[in-house]
Amino acid sequence: MAKQGKVYVTRKMHFNAAHKLYNPAWSEEKNEEVFGKCANRNWHGHNFDLHVTVKGIAKSETGFVMDLKKLKVIMEDRVVSKLDHSNLNMDVDFLRDLMPSIEHIALKIWEQLEDQLPSDVFLHSVKLYETENQYVEYFGE
Repeated sequence: MAKQGKVYVTRKMHFNAAHKLYNPAWSEEKNEEVFGKCANRNWHGHNFDLHVTVKGIAKSETGFVMDLKKLKVIMEDRVVSKLDHSNLNMDVDFLRDLMPSIEHIALKIWEQLEDQLPSDVFLHSVKLYETENQYVEYFGE
């Protein structure tokens, strides 16, 4: 019989979106200095990769912590369908009035998912890749 410790499983999904990092309280020069190309007045886009990790005990009947097809449906419904091919500054209800940095996006994705899981499965982390060389990881802390 397998040991009954916590197991961590991850589902990866992809979306494309545009955004602009710009603080309206600052001058154009200050925004350019702080945000560089990300402050482009015509927006810019990314091909995001989202990794959501959940944790729990693998059930004896299935061997699963959670059916990853069900996690995919939750991620699609609550997050990806809202973010994919959108303007993150203007189109996404859960990002409204928030600077859409990858840090903020990851925090808000966590909020969209945390209460959607079965009672015996827990959200462990949200990892969001903005580029292949830069990502943010959030653990709900």
